[in-house]
Parts: sequence; C-alpha cells; structure tokens
Amino acid sequence: MLPFWRQYATLAAKKRGLFMALNKAEERIPARMPHEVYERIAAAAQAVGATLNQFLVQSALDRANEILERERVITLSAEAAEVFFRAIENPPEPSDRLKEAMKRREELLCRK
Repeated sequence: MLPFWRQYATLAAKKRGLFMALNKAEERIPARMPHEVYERIAAAAQAVGATLNQFLVQSALDRANEILERERVITLSAEAAEVFFRAIENPPEPSDRLKEAMKRREELLCRK
C-alpha cells in the first residue's frame, strides 16, 4: 500500500491530468550531490514514508508543474493591462519602415 501522502498526491495528480505511471521505469536521471544533500533528502523521504526514488520523482514533478504553470501565465498590473488592451483596440498606423518591410515580404513570398 502506498503511503498516505503518495495516495493523496496521486489522486490530486489524476484530477489535474498530471498522473504518471507508477510501475513503469521508462527513463533514468542520474544525479550526483554532496553527501549532506543526499542525507537531507533521504531524511525527508523517510519522514513522509516514501522511498527515496518516490520522493525525488514526486518532488521534481511537483516543482516542474509549478514552473511550467508560472511560465504559461502572464501576469500584468492593472496599468500594464490597460496599456496592452488599448494598443490592441487602437493599433498605431504602420511606420514607413514597417510598410516597406511588409512590401518586401509580400514580394518575396508571392514570387512565382
């Protein structure tokens, strides 16, 4: 039987669509670390009733999901959001350089 924390983490991951197979060892990630770091990680794994491997995989997956979610979402202040939406709703006229670049692009892409 899985430790309680692992059961909870597995259920939470299933709900979020982040479930990974528990019984398939598909990839390996070797890691070298100072002995003190290893001891601290091993103690934390033992404290929650997980194997070192379970603890490392779940911790890495949790952190990866946090980072990817943070990178997926753009947060703007109210002022920055107002400037952004104003620019979308009322775009400035294209400059002469932009018009020339668009003309060159059209010539390059529409050649036959």
